Amino acid sequence: MQSTFQIQNLVVARYRDGKLIKGVTYDFSPQKKIFHVVSTDSEGKKVSTVVYLSELKAVFFVKSLEGRKDHPPAIVDLNGKSGPIGSTKVKITFYDGEVIIGTTQGYTLNREGFFIVPVEEDTNNLRIYVISKAMKNIEIQK
Repeated sequence: MQSTFQIQNLVVARYRDGKLIKGVTYDFSPQKKIFHVVSTDSEGKKVSTVVYLSELKAVFFVKSLEGRKDHPPAIVDLNGKSGPIGSTKVKITFYDGEVIIGTTQGYTLNREGFFIVPVEEDTNNLRIYVISKAMKNIEIQK
């Protein structure tokens, strides 16, 4: 008997226009142009939404879909805590003004996107897939 194993990821897909979708994805891949987010509507029914990477700012892979409402704003300091050996520390500024600092092992200018791991210690974000075209600026720590 052959079994299939699907990995469930809690995600918040943030669009460039400010809209967001929270739910579970089973089929996210940086190599694909679309993925699906399964969420629950106001009546408690499961709804699957097709999400196009080209419309997004970033995909936040999170511990909890509720997040932390009392979480203070992150301190934006590129010279703070360093990341794992072999990673590159980056400060990303999005067009909407949000700034995120994290480490990456796969940033190249010509890719549609790349993963970062936030350096902030007490965050709900496990990792973030940043869409390159949504960045206003990226600073790389040398």
